[in-house]
Amino acid sequence: MCPICEGARFVRVTADPEDPRFGRTVPCECATREDSSARRARLLRYSRLGALARLTFGTLVHRGRTNDPDVQARYAEAVAIAQRFADRPEGWLVLTGPHGAGKTHIAAAIANRVIERGEAALFLTVADLLDHLRAGYQEDAEQAYDELIEQVRTAPLLILDDLDAYSETPWAREKFFQVVSHRFNAALPTAFTTSKAPSEADERLAARLTDPSMTQIVEVAGTSSPRYLGIGAMSRERLADFTFESFDPDGYSLAPEQRASLRGAFLKAREWADAPEGWLVLLGVTGCGKTHLAAAIAGQRLAAGDRVAFVNVPDLLDALRPGREEDAVELLRRVREVPVLILDDLGAQKSTPWAEEKLYQLLNHRHLARLHTVVTTNQGLGEMEPRIASRLADSNVSRLQEITAPDFRTMGRREMVARPPEDAPPSASRARAPRPRR
Repeated sequence: MCPICEGARFVRVTADPEDPRFGRTVPCECATREDSSARRARLLRYSRLGALARLTFGTLVHRGRTNDPDVQARYAEAVAIAQRFADRPEGWLVLTGPHGAGKTHIAAAIANRVIERGEAALFLTVADLLDHLRAGYQEDAEQAYDELIEQVRTAPLLILDDLDAYSETPWAREKFFQVVSHRFNAALPTAFTTSKAPSEADERLAARLTDPSMTQIVEVAGTSSPRYLGIGAMSRERLADFTFESFDPDGYSLAPEQRASLRGAFLKAREWADAPEGWLVLLGVTGCGKTHLAAAIAGQRLAAGDRVAFVNVPDLLDALRPGREEDAVELLRRVREVPVLILDDLGAQKSTPWAEEKLYQLLNHRHLARLHTVVTTNQGLGEMEPRIASRLADSNVSRLQEITAPDFRTMGRREMVARPPEDAPPSASRARAPRPRR
């Protein structure tokens, strides 16, 4: 046995925690002297892939097993991202999607691609890892606890399959977090698979799994999803009535500051629809035009090819009410994960602890995952549940746009309150009325 690596075949670059290379490992000299077949056999033993050694990118159906072109394209994109990660493992990769979508095959293919290059990758299901750690406490354990956890913490590339199993007990959560936290602090390449959204993990783990500076989250599409999800009265057909062209910010007699706020919201909404970035929050009284602008954004993003959900908050909460658990879980998942979410009329719901918690779960997930979101509300931030207000007010993610114009339904149209001069031509009194805004 090599006295330097003690059979592990890898040594640490440095023991100095201040060194940027701290935590990284390199092959020992004894490993570099192996021939290719011996190295591959050793790396396969180290990897713990077992029967999964047959799952490679070469045996993968790169466009999935569906005839839906949208799903095929999204699946192919996920595979391409995984291949790039395998060619140059850096940071963290989280593969998320429904059971049977092919996440484990992609994860195993990453490990096999790395092994083909003569480099090391350790592949473990989370449940197996926790079982091995428990067994490591026993005197006759195949691998002692300290040895195993050190191997997992410092593996050059670690792939953890089925993250959903990590939280079965407080002990399991704590041990798993120790592994994840070490690898996060040392910036060691790590890949995860999970059927749940990463933000559904406990707060400490979710913060690391969704950190945009470290982690890339990739949805592995397994089934076809409609491009438009409407919850409430805003059907896809009705979107056609709410466009930027039919919105007239100068169509009513308004005070100068009111008109300026309405025009500013119009310009900001159109800018966001052209190039979505972070969140857009439209604040104002009922009837000032928020829903019209939000629907115009939805229509434009649909035309650009995005999947969009337009969700009225009271109707969403009604659909999630207790007693419809199975449907509610899937519906909430779809709303959480949709690339563009329009959350209309926040604040119109009946406020209960249950409702506030559901809305917080939804908004917190999208905040952590930095998913494009538009919110309309007639509440001020000070009137909202503090955790929700905090997410909406985060200037790193969200842009607030207040509309001070009043409800158009309670005021006359401009041509009704501003009579034309007596010497004006007859046509001046028949100016086209703007289409109503919501």
